[in-house]
Amino acid sequence: MQKTELIILGTGNATVTRCYNTCFALKRNNDFLLVDAGGGNGILSQLEKVGIPYSGIHEIFVTHAHTDHILGIIWMIRIIAQQMNQGKYTGTLKVYGHDKVVTVLNTMCELMLPKKITVHINKDILFCELQHGDTFTAIGMNFQCFDIQSTKEKQYGFRTTLPNGKSLVCLGDEPYNETNRSFVEGADWMLCEAFCLYEDRERFKPYEKHHSTALDAGKLAQQLGIKNLLLYHTEDKTLATRKEKYGAEAKENFSGNVFVPEDLEVIAL
Repeated sequence: MQKTELIILGTGNATVTRCYNTCFALKRNNDFLLVDAGGGNGILSQLEKVGIPYSGIHEIFVTHAHTDHILGIIWMIRIIAQQMNQGKYTGTLKVYGHDKVVTVLNTMCELMLPKKITVHINKDILFCELQHGDTFTAIGMNFQCFDIQSTKEKQYGFRTTLPNGKSLVCLGDEPYNETNRSFVEGADWMLCEAFCLYEDRERFKPYEKHHSTALDAGKLAQQLGIKNLLLYHTEDKTLATRKEKYGAEAKENFSGNVFVPEDLEVIAL
């Protein structure tokens, strides 16, 4: 059986300084799908720390165009184009996202990157536009994307079936919308945002920012029949106790397994 790993590159929300912005990679054999890239060139450091070579990344999925998810993509495009120019990267890089993601990437690359980099765009760096319900293939697996129905910023999540037959769902970084039940229900693994603990809601104001708490995530996972719940996109003021306390709060209403990873943690799926 081929092993698939989830490599957590960042676990924090947009304004964290003690951990990196939420992004991760799926590893199958020696191939990697990068999902988002955080808000800057810190993505390069995170990839180096976990030993992910640029040459192993041929697909990237971008959930939405908020700064803490998309700006790191510009650095990925820059470094991979440089590797192409140096003969260190073979094949194409496909960057998947909805129409706004593609528009933002095209605009930023045109305004911010030199010609020796942008010459690769639409040649061997391809921006692939997705619509709700579309499928795409990455690391030899099929993914189906869905619009999470955000009221703030258009955002896509996805569902995929792993080589071992288990299902994995990425909900993005906002609360679940019931219109997406068919994409989410019964998943073996669900990645879900939890901005803070419910007991800390007055301190961090998750609901004002249209985010959830660990308590909310646990309730949701139980209702949807999820087996393994992974929490991320959190505040960074309670890192010393985050794993224990977020896990305990989610478990108050959830009978499955809860994972509250640190940056750079690797989880076997």
